[in-house]
Amino acid sequence: MRTGIRREAAGRPTATRSTALHAGAWWLWALGLATAASRTTNPLLLLLLVAVAGYVVAARRTDAPWARSYGAFLKLGLVVLGIRLVFAVLLGSPIPGTYTLFTLPEVPLPDWARGVRLGGRVTAEGLLFALYDGMKLATLLICVGAANALANPARLLKSLPGALYEAGVAVVVAMTFAPNLVTDVQRLRAARRLRGRDDRGARSLLQVGLPVLEGALERSVALAAAMDARGYGRSAEVPAAIRRTTAALTLGGLLGVCAGTYALLSASGAGYGVPVLLLGLVSALAGLRLGGRRSIRSRYRPDRWGARAWLVSGSGVAVAALMIWAASYDPAALAPPAIPLTAPTLPLWPALSILIGLLPAFVAPPPLLPPNPKEDRA
Repeated sequence: MRTGIRREAAGRPTATRSTALHAGAWWLWALGLATAASRTTNPLLLLLLVAVAGYVVAARRTDAPWARSYGAFLKLGLVVLGIRLVFAVLLGSPIPGTYTLFTLPEVPLPDWARGVRLGGRVTAEGLLFALYDGMKLATLLICVGAANALANPARLLKSLPGALYEAGVAVVVAMTFAPNLVTDVQRLRAARRLRGRDDRGARSLLQVGLPVLEGALERSVALAAAMDARGYGRSAEVPAAIRRTTAALTLGGLLGVCAGTYALLSASGAGYGVPVLLLGLVSALAGLRLGGRRSIRSRYRPDRWGARAWLVSGSGVAVAALMIWAASYDPAALAPPAIPLTAPTLPLWPALSILIGLLPAFVAPPPLLPPNPKEDRA
C-alpha cells in the first residue's frame, strides 16, 4: 500500500502553494545578476555568474513545465555566442589587431557600403573582443532563463497591479508557450523512440511539428474559454481626469525608469542615474495605483512578500550594486582589454560579491521532492 509520504528538507518547509517564494523575488534576483553581467566583460566573472545562476536553479526549481526551460536558455546563449563569433569572422571587428589568425577572401562592396566589409583579415584581438561581447549577451539570456525556470508565471500574474493586468496576461501566455512547446517536442520524440522510429534529423522534426502545432492550438482555445468564463476584459468606469493623470504619471515614470537604468548601465551616468530612477519609480507606481481603479477583478489568496523574499531579492540587488561600484573604482579588472593580448584575471572583491547570489539556494524553500519508492512500499 502506498503511503503518499513526501520527503522534505531538514529544517525548512518545502515549497508548497502556501509557502512558495514570491515570483517577483526570483525576478528581482535574476535581474540583479543580469545587471551585474552588463557591467563586465571579464569572462571569468561572467562564467561565475552563470555558475551561480545554474546552481540556484538546480537547487530550487520544480518539475513544472516552465522549470525545464533553463536548458533551452543555455543552448540559446551558446547559439548567440556562436553567431557573434561568426559575424566577427565574416564582417570584421572594430578592434584593430596585429596577430592575424587567417585571411578570408574579401568581397568588394559598392561605395555606399563604405565601412562594411565581407571577409578579409581575422585577428586574434578582434576575435577575443567578439568572444567577450558574446559572453556578456549570453550571460544576460541565461539570467533571464533562471528567472523563467524558478518563478511561476501564473503566480507572477496575480501580483501585478490592476493597471497591468491585460499586458501581464499577454506576457504570461508568451512565457509559458516556449516551455510547453519544449515539453511537447520531448514527449513526442520519446513516443517515436518507443515505437522504434528515428527521432533525429530534419524529417523526424517535420513529422513532430504537426502534433506540436495541434497541441498549441488546443491550449490556446482552452485558455480563451477559461478567460472568457472568468470575465476577462471587464473594466469599471473611471473619470476622464483620472485617466489622463494616470497616463501622464505612468508614461513619465516609465521614461524616468528607462533613463535612470540607462544612466546606471553607462560608465558616465552613475551620478544622476539613481535619483532619476527613483523619481521614475515613484511616478510609475503612482500611475499604476490610479490605473488599478478601472480593474474590477478580485484576488484569491494573494501571495505574500515575506522575509525569505526580501533575502532572495536583496541578494540580487546587492550583487548588482556591488558590481556597479566595482566598475567605478576598478574598471580595468571588470573590462580586460583585447589589446594587448593578455589573460584575464579574477578580481577578488567582484567575485566575492557575485557569490552573494548563492543565498537563494539556502534560504528559499526547497521544492517538493518526488516520493521515495522504498518509503512507498508497505
